[in-house]
Amino acid sequence: MSSTKETTREFLAFKLGQEEYGVDILSVQEIRGYDTVTRVPEPPEYIKGVINLRGVIVPVVDLRLKFRLGQATYDEFTVMIVLNLKGKVIAAVVDGVSDVVNVGKDDIRPTPEFGGVIDTRFIAGIATVGERMLILLDIESLVLSADITGAPPVAA
Repeated sequence: MSSTKETTREFLAFKLGQEEYGVDILSVQEIRGYDTVTRVPEPPEYIKGVINLRGVIVPVVDLRLKFRLGQATYDEFTVMIVLNLKGKVIAAVVDGVSDVVNVGKDDIRPTPEFGGVIDTRFIAGIATVGERMLILLDIESLVLSADITGAPPVAA
């Protein structure tokens, strides 16, 4: 007999445009309102700069721009989700946070194949929860990716 903990996981649901995404709640360090970001020279468009988070300099990545979902609008709903994985920390800028969702293992489908037309390396799968569909991010690939941290991924 398996327990509920083994068959469900919690994801923080958030919005980018009209779509809902999810990240494993265990990788979320904190959620902050969008604040002043210190710009750095010649970043890619999706790197907004850095913030000082209690003495730790953290890169700020706008996920709407990273995933090429159109220009981001910063308003009172815009937040930064501070993600921490294996000691690497980034602040992901999103349009808004929805809630924490319990997702059953059987409710997660593999990422569809797009024949190389769409970069799916940061998508872990698609979850259906009632009438909602969540695009689940592979937060390990995102946080440890060379195009965000500037270093090649660390082998596990």
